[in-house]
Amino acid sequence: MNKKLVLAEKPSVGRDLARVLNCNKKGNGYFEGQEYIVTWALGHLVTLADPESYNDKYKSWRIEDLPMLPSDLKLVVIKKTGKQFNIVKDQMHRRDVGEIIIATDAGREGELVARWIIDKARVNKPIKRLWISSVTDKAIKDGFKGIKNGKDYEKLYLSAVARAEVDWIVGINATRALTCKYNAQLSCGRVQTPTLAIIAQREEEIKNFIPKTFYGIQAISSSNLKLTWQDSRTKDIKTFDREKATKVLNSIKNKNANVVDIDKKYKRSYSPKLYDLTELQRDANKIFGYSAKETLSIMQRLYESHKVLTYPRTDSRYISSDIVSTLNDRLKACGIGPYKTLAYKVLQNPIKGNKSFVDDSQVSDHHAIIPTEQFVQLSALNDRERKIYDLVIKRFLAVLYPPFEYEETSIKSKIGEEIFIAKGKVVISQGWKEVYENNFEDEDAADGVSEQLLPSMNKGDILKISSTTQTTGQTKPPAPFNEGTLLSAMENPTKYMQDADKDLIKTIGETGGLGTVATRADIIEKLFSSFLLEKRGKDILITSKGKQLLELVPEDLKSPALTAEWEQKLSAISKGQLNKDSFVNEMKNYTKVVVNEIKNSDETFKHDNLTRNKCPECGKYMLEVNGKRGKMLVCQSRECGYRKGITQNTNARCPNCHKKLELRGEGEGQIFACSCGHREKLSTFKERKKKEGSKVSKKEVAKYMREQQKDSDKFTNTALADALSKLKL
Repeated sequence: MNKKLVLAEKPSVGRDLARVLNCNKKGNGYFEGQEYIVTWALGHLVTLADPESYNDKYKSWRIEDLPMLPSDLKLVVIKKTGKQFNIVKDQMHRRDVGEIIIATDAGREGELVARWIIDKARVNKPIKRLWISSVTDKAIKDGFKGIKNGKDYEKLYLSAVARAEVDWIVGINATRALTCKYNAQLSCGRVQTPTLAIIAQREEEIKNFIPKTFYGIQAISSSNLKLTWQDSRTKDIKTFDREKATKVLNSIKNKNANVVDIDKKYKRSYSPKLYDLTELQRDANKIFGYSAKETLSIMQRLYESHKVLTYPRTDSRYISSDIVSTLNDRLKACGIGPYKTLAYKVLQNPIKGNKSFVDDSQVSDHHAIIPTEQFVQLSALNDRERKIYDLVIKRFLAVLYPPFEYEETSIKSKIGEEIFIAKGKVVISQGWKEVYENNFEDEDAADGVSEQLLPSMNKGDILKISSTTQTTGQTKPPAPFNEGTLLSAMENPTKYMQDADKDLIKTIGETGGLGTVATRADIIEKLFSSFLLEKRGKDILITSKGKQLLELVPEDLKSPALTAEWEQKLSAISKGQLNKDSFVNEMKNYTKVVVNEIKNSDETFKHDNLTRNKCPECGKYMLEVNGKRGKMLVCQSRECGYRKGITQNTNARCPNCHKKLELRGEGEGQIFACSCGHREKLSTFKERKKKEGSKVSKKEVAKYMREQQKDSDKFTNTALADALSKLKL
């Protein structure tokens, strides 16, 4: 009987598939059963060949050899994973294997991983496709029942190949041209360079920002009601005209307020949408300070290892209609511990999918991130996994709760001839806010008037004014990007584009911005590792190298328009509307233009971070750079690549000012240093922390006692509990 070979993307998924498919015989790099053989990649096993494989002259980086435009790009086996490739290849070529089932991640890159392996192994056997959004036993079984025809995904594969080949052709040629022309390690790409340009534009806005002083007027009644002045013409609550503000203030002195209108409106607000990866990364950065890459890594474990959340690399914030029937089981699976009561309330009535979270037209490859039907063991999750899981589960529960309902009251009054307003609201039903214990951060009021508790009053009432004051403030520049806001900018870059026409903005909006949900984290990390970006606290800033690079690259490589057009064409290839080779040839011609422009440029590049420290490997002077984890010395030579850490950012706190300490030096000579001047040997620091470890502050004791009074399933600090028990408190 012919067997079916199942190709997973990672060993952990391969083991799960093997268990479900009863493949109990363990081989070297695979599992085998009566009907199936399960093997796996280790991420990519095959990639595009380096330039030198086409011609020996490309081993040296010379600008006169550019552009490099091979007629066909070759595939090569990645050396460090070559052993596993041979195992997969041998299994594919077995005579008793009659069919290959692709079970890599269900997406464009997952398709590429599998098909490149099949192509390089030179296998010509029927192909089927397993397309699932979670790796629970149920999802795997259901997926195999509805196994897809591999031919249905061939256009998706062609789109993936086109993306990889064009990135190679444009990226490698532009990077080599820049590096050779300016004798510096410079790299550019269709996503990373526009991202860099957005950050540079934001810094320019901050640099050129001139604050303006504005004025407002506040009146307080004897019942402590705050009334805010509103310009009767513009409806704004502030003015930049100081004389006008003073004139208004003088005109209302010693006058009372007449209530001219009371408007009560019933309002309801629905919960925020379910999470896609980018939104989850934004919130994790804002709330916990996690980088985009950290959040993706945590999500991957919750998906692959714990199997409690669905596929992370999704760009949808909706679920499809076929998922609605599974919501009860998902609620039961996650409805434990702190979520038990919340889930129970939802389960009391039939769940109806409404357009606020169920929309087939908004789901392409994968639906939003939601819990699986697999029961969760909260104790099996580490602290970081627990926090990300908590975000997802609360968002999932929130969309299943009714809307938040309230009555909003707006009061309009007159003091003399001037209008003063106040706002307040009465909660009718907490709805979804119950999930967040009413701690969910609301958006600020559009008119800037904050809500307050309003006293009982009627139209026509006279309010005695006890004081009137002029308020002042200054306009603020836009904030520097952090990882959360940068992800937002990459997702929607059109508002950062100057002189873009409406059609282009529409195109970029339709293609989903810069990069994809799966690649944005890597792009940000690459910009840091290339020392084009650096961090100061949470703020992301462009380095001198990054600023100079933007002066050197061709103009359109800095615009989100290029990557938007590419993504649009890649989408057309995946739908069979555009020929893959036509697109690649078009990009080859574009590459000729880019390389020629760089060759003929009159611009210059200068290292302004050169030190007098010589590289121990090649003898060239080294550069001092701010890495993501601290300061480093990096050899300026591309061929050498030597680097050495100078300082290391830490979470240790200064005993004097409590700021984060920096670790300097090497070996026994390492010291902690603080900006306040505190210095401490590493050995002294360890000894001090060891002594402090036996002490528990009153604040920690009080916190622990409060936690004990809460639901026992809530978050608890077990390490602290152990410490307290040892001290016999």
